[in-house]
Amino acid sequence: MSSTTSAIVFENVRLIDPAARLDQPGRLLVRDGLIAGIDLPGAEGAPEDAVVINGGGAVLCPGLVDMRVEIGEPGHEYRETVKSASRAAFAGGITTVAVLPTGTPAIDDPAMVRLLCSRGEEPGHVSILPYGALTKGCRGEELAEIGLLSEAGAVAFTDGARAVATARLMKLALTYARGFSAMVVQHPEEPTLAGSGCATDGELALRLGLPGIPTAAEAIMIARDIRLAEMTGGRLHFGHVSTGEGVDLIRRARERGLAVTCDTAPQYFDLNENAIGDFRTYAKFSPPLRAEVDRLAICAALADGTIDAVASDHTPRDADDKRLPFAQAAAGGTGLATLLGVTLTRYHDGTLSLSDALALLTSKPAALLGVSGSSRKKGTRSAGTLETGAPADLCLFDPDRAWRVIAGELPGHAQNTPFDGRALEGKVLGTWKSGVRVFGDGV
Repeated sequence: MSSTTSAIVFENVRLIDPAARLDQPGRLLVRDGLIAGIDLPGAEGAPEDAVVINGGGAVLCPGLVDMRVEIGEPGHEYRETVKSASRAAFAGGITTVAVLPTGTPAIDDPAMVRLLCSRGEEPGHVSILPYGALTKGCRGEELAEIGLLSEAGAVAFTDGARAVATARLMKLALTYARGFSAMVVQHPEEPTLAGSGCATDGELALRLGLPGIPTAAEAIMIARDIRLAEMTGGRLHFGHVSTGEGVDLIRRARERGLAVTCDTAPQYFDLNENAIGDFRTYAKFSPPLRAEVDRLAICAALADGTIDAVASDHTPRDADDKRLPFAQAAAGGTGLATLLGVTLTRYHDGTLSLSDALALLTSKPAALLGVSGSSRKKGTRSAGTLETGAPADLCLFDPDRAWRVIAGELPGHAQNTPFDGRALEGKVLGTWKSGVRVFGDGV
């Protein structure tokens, strides 16, 4: 990690800031850790004390904002720590992460929220936006102290990969959260229908002898909670949506003017259920990987704007968590270092423009979490933008440079990637947090 430099000039770069609808060649000036301004190409001069970085025509965009990340702290440091997760995030161009509250103990205490926020302020660490637990202990039985957690810095409320099963409790959560202008994030899976399933119900699960989860489990939960959001006026977000029926329900709810949003994760638009065909536990997720028709529906929902953000769904697992029979292995995959590269597959195949792909990783998740522009909450650190005065959290990348994902060689501690062996286009060349280079050497 480089030391602080009072002034930096990035030149010969393609500046992309979806929040400002900016996509043009130019120069960007950083002073004292903040963005000081943007010049058109060919502008003369630079501050005498400035370090000049020639980007070689690469893209310079805001540091990525990942709105769904699990970190081993507290309680599971053997899987991942803030320090090791920061290394992986910076290598992927990510400077801000929203951390799920499902540690041990769960983040249902204001002191834990403040602790996680402070961990993200330490030198060399990614900025942390903590989710607060929606229910005490994330057990789905009794509401957590949403007001106190929000005051302490929680950006939204969720029980992570545990759905709030009872409709009455979810209605109370949406009603109560509305009083604090807080967003409720739901895992879209009806738990009694999902049961102990571990693969999408269908021919493949039957052939492999795996207990199946019908895709209707997602649609039923989404339909129920959309109706509850309509009743309460609460702000509802669905995490890692994975089915065509699910995104269609969300699309229609938004057409009716409801405050319903959603995100997805790279595995749901880049992989399908065939990835588990040899009982490959690194491809076991919750929700499970879907049929090809659902993967294509997620791609279409990215293209038409139904999906608001792409999150890594980073879920670090130890090798022992995965070296078990498929049904017993832990679900989840590491995703920080691969988030940009896999998302750019939808740019390279023409599904998304480059600016639209980056919006899903920068300005849109920042707006959902209340850390960008007019949606920025009081006391929060701005993210996902190149606006003057914002922290100089930056990602420099070459969208066409190829690299290969190799499990065991990824930055950070967790190596349980479903993309092992995959060739990707989109290489991060450098990452800066508050004007300090935290990844990359040279350009």
